[in-house]
Amino acid sequence: MTDVKPILDHMQDHMQKAITHLEAELVKIRAGKATPAMLDGVMVEYYGAMTPLNQVANVNTPEARTIIIQPWEKNLIKNIEKGIIDANLGLTPANDGQMIRITVPPLSEERRRDLVKRAKAEGENAKVSIRNLRRDANENIKKAQKAGLPEDAAKEAEARTQKTTDDFIVRVDKHLEAKEKEVMTV
Repeated sequence: MTDVKPILDHMQDHMQKAITHLEAELVKIRAGKATPAMLDGVMVEYYGAMTPLNQVANVNTPEARTIIIQPWEKNLIKNIEKGIIDANLGLTPANDGQMIRITVPPLSEERRRDLVKRAKAEGENAKVSIRNLRRDANENIKKAQKAGLPEDAAKEAEARTQKTTDDFIVRVDKHLEAKEKEVMTV
């Protein structure tokens, strides 16, 4: 094996997946504004199977601090309420027999700081994943070198690996900076 392109492509593809995962996790961290994505992790018992909330109900945000959940079947209201409470999101569902209404409370300063810490922890997880992918790529480049890859090509591939890693770390930092600004803005 003397071509490093598949190694670099694989690394870059998986680093992009780490960024995509980070973005999905950051969306779940609420910044005082109600969004349907806040309930993405909520699972509801639906005929004996745990099903994502968005597959058994419509989730809307008619106002900045209100989420409305309209179940497709009225008999699911209790299960949806239980799913929201079990998800431990700090939200209290209120049902009127037809739909569930959740009022998103304004965030306290302490809660905002906790959310920023959580966002930074997610960012650190993404950075660790990216660095692990760099390490794996470098190990594969070394194996390729032993299998006949010229030394200068290996050095160049390792330099490209490092540059790609640096670029992805900068992207993680930008996501975290934006989320921190969003959370800390009152």
